[in-house]
Amino acid sequence: MFPDLARDDVFRIETPRLWLRWPRICDAAAIHKFCSQWEVARFTARIPHPYPQGSAERFIYAAREANASGRDLTLVMTPIKGKRDAVGSISLESRGKDRLALGFVLAPEAWGKGLATEAAQAMIDAGFGLTPAVEILASVRVENEASRAVIEKCGFALAGTGPQGAPARGGMVECHSFRVRRADWAEAGAQRRAAAADLARAS
Repeated sequence: MFPDLARDDVFRIETPRLWLRWPRICDAAAIHKFCSQWEVARFTARIPHPYPQGSAERFIYAAREANASGRDLTLVMTPIKGKRDAVGSISLESRGKDRLALGFVLAPEAWGKGLATEAAQAMIDAGFGLTPAVEILASVRVENEASRAVIEKCGFALAGTGPQGAPARGGMVECHSFRVRRADWAEAGAQRRAAAADLARAS
């Protein structure tokens, strides 16, 4: 689904405070560190706890393979300023021919700063800008208010609530399902550009 541009490991997305780039083997220690924390793993469907040795390396190899094939796009978040260690990961995974699913995790020390929202909005823009996807989906555990807030800030609308599979949590868990359609994303982008233009004229 993703074009050649995103299939090259030099591909990256810049936000005001982050680089979103392909994961590298040198990121394994940082990924292992945040994935090993229960407060990160508990709301995910796939991150086991305890996090086994070698899991970060396997995640990196799998992500790079999926990126290179154009099937998915999985990137790590690294600060533009200061220490460049990965502080999270974010992905868009194909769901059929015309849909994507957004997922992300962020290290606890980076919580509460708006970084997840910043990264998620950039990935949504990339998903619609680089692919023919008609909508992007997201699922959030009902207890995960912080991630729900991120999703809603990025324009997702609630589509339903019900059990979903979570292999790393031992079975089914109750989740909210969200979606944002291409037309809604385009309208929101036009509104953001208009607001920015108004601010520029006023300054």
